[in-house]
Amino acid sequence: MAGIKDVAAEAGLSVATVSRVLNGHPSVSEDARRRVTEAVERLGYRPNAVARSLRTDQTRTLGLVISDVMNPYFTELARSVEEEARALGYSVIIGNADERPDLQDHHVTTLLDRRIDGLLVSPTDGGSPGMLGAARAGTPVVFVDRWIPGVDVPVVRSDGRAAVRDLVAHLHALGHRRLAIIAGPAATTTGRERVDAFREALAAHGLELPDAYIGQGDFQAGSGRRVTEGFLDLPEPPEVVFAADNLMALGALDAVRARGLRVPDDIGLAAFDDIPWFVHTDPPVTAIAQPVRDLGRAAVRALVDRIEGRPGASVTLPARLVVRRSCGEREPGIRNPPSPVRRSTP
Repeated sequence: MAGIKDVAAEAGLSVATVSRVLNGHPSVSEDARRRVTEAVERLGYRPNAVARSLRTDQTRTLGLVISDVMNPYFTELARSVEEEARALGYSVIIGNADERPDLQDHHVTTLLDRRIDGLLVSPTDGGSPGMLGAARAGTPVVFVDRWIPGVDVPVVRSDGRAAVRDLVAHLHALGHRRLAIIAGPAATTTGRERVDAFREALAAHGLELPDAYIGQGDFQAGSGRRVTEGFLDLPEPPEVVFAADNLMALGALDAVRARGLRVPDDIGLAAFDDIPWFVHTDPPVTAIAQPVRDLGRAAVRALVDRIEGRPGASVTLPARLVVRRSCGEREPGIRNPPSPVRRSTP
């Protein structure tokens, strides 16, 4: 394998000059830069990233700890993060917490041991020890999608309250009054926020959210199935079930079909977190869509700002209601077009 001395010999330059070119030093002539670039291409030279990181105290690597890699929302988020990081000259190492705080801490510790430059995290709970320690120790950290109240780091997230209000108004206009929710974990900010938004939206229409119509899920399909079965066993089942994420919605759909019932003839279904195959289900599922790709890009930019000494800004992007046919609709469409981004510096 070619080394830097081989590149210097091939280019007819000193090792010091080659090193300056490879490290982007400004005091290098265009001719020297061209000769080094051509020599690198001919020899297939690859710089030693570990050695370079020891010299510069940077690895040009970001860590990303996501809550559940099996959730299509987080899969798309990870892809967006990787694309934006690559465009900015960074690589990404991904850890899957699988909605477990202990596994989240394991990934955080492992990533820090590998000397990453900064960390993107979608917290699984209200603050596991390793996660809190990293955020408070000065490591550049950005929370994405979820956050930990009281921890002073930038947060890049979607605001779904307006979209939830649109959903409830839409269901009310269709004549539905008995509306239930499959909630996410109460330990997560998104789990709590979506239930609160749903309850507030119902109250605006003079409707209540009885305890029997709140089912505790865990952002997994199995919990969506279990909670929906409980709803269907009630003396007066809900007319529409709102699942607080896409996997729980799929579980709810399984439960309805297992009973020999049909959506929306027997019970309606709506979901938070739109996914591509919702348009292919029968019927297509009405859902709240988050701007996932924009969230990933904004999170990387905020983290790189912190790594490079600039103040990182929190970013809030609007979600939107996508109307299809799972709640008894006749005309599908999109409600609540995106509004301007709200930014704040933590």
